[in-house]
Amino acid sequence: MDKKYINIVLYEPEIPQNTGNIARLCACIGAKLFLIGRLGFNITDRHLKRSGLDYWDKVEIEKISSFEEFLKMFPMEENPIYFFTTKTNKKYTDIKFAKGSFLMFGPETRGIPEDILNKYKENCATIPMREETRSLNLSNSVAIGAYEAIRQFGGIYE
Repeated sequence: MDKKYINIVLYEPEIPQNTGNIARLCACIGAKLFLIGRLGFNITDRHLKRSGLDYWDKVEIEKISSFEEFLKMFPMEENPIYFFTTKTNKKYTDIKFAKGSFLMFGPETRGIPEDILNKYKENCATIPMREETRSLNLSNSVAIGAYEAIRQFGGIYE
């Protein structure tokens, strides 16, 4: 298990500004950021760099080629991984986060693939919202999930 307070996992993120905002959040809370699979932008994208401001040296980022490779590195049996999705009724506030938990979020336009969600149903969580809306912004969702874990732990550690 990664020793970080909380780990943020983005599966195939598409929008560089969201990823930059999330990297900035990770720097501010001491989280490690994992980027899995094909990115919808170049890692040197100016929008990515701009939205991350001058925090790039304060965040640890690891790029992993596939979800399968990620699971080999961090097996579910040893590492709590939670999948944030609109396709479950289990609320994120019902999860008891453990130190080192991985919070995984899918691409902005399609979310985490259904086969992953179906395989790990017990580890899926949603952020409640009105029925007539589709989803929250990815960086907002990551902040909500990360700060719930931090609230449960009683604060950010160094």
